[in-house]
Amino acid sequence: MSIAIVDEGCNLITFENMDGAKITSIDIAMNKAFTAAGSRKGTHEYAEVASPGKPAFGIHVSNQGRFTIFGGGLPILIKGEVVGGVGCSSGTAEQDREVAQAGLAALSSK
Repeated sequence: MSIAIVDEGCNLITFENMDGAKITSIDIAMNKAFTAAGSRKGTHEYAEVASPGKPAFGIHVSNQGRFTIFGGGLPILIKGEVVGGVGCSSGTAEQDREVAQAGLAALSSK
């Protein structure tokens, strides 16, 4: 699993690439974190509205192609305010989202 965390300005704070993670997942994890923090939504929320013929089709090529429209990126909220984003990649979109959610759960338990 590749895991990226960005601040509210979408600047990379930390990155971890676990043993066996796909090399292509590095950029994808960072882009998922960027999208989640910048749009203040989970990347999975764009899957439906950004498909061909839908209102946000083409958004995936915005921001120099960094905008990600499949699961694995979630905004980090503290007291209702977005303070960053987490992006995970190397599994399926659902697995990536589960890992991101687990990270958020760990953060909220502190």
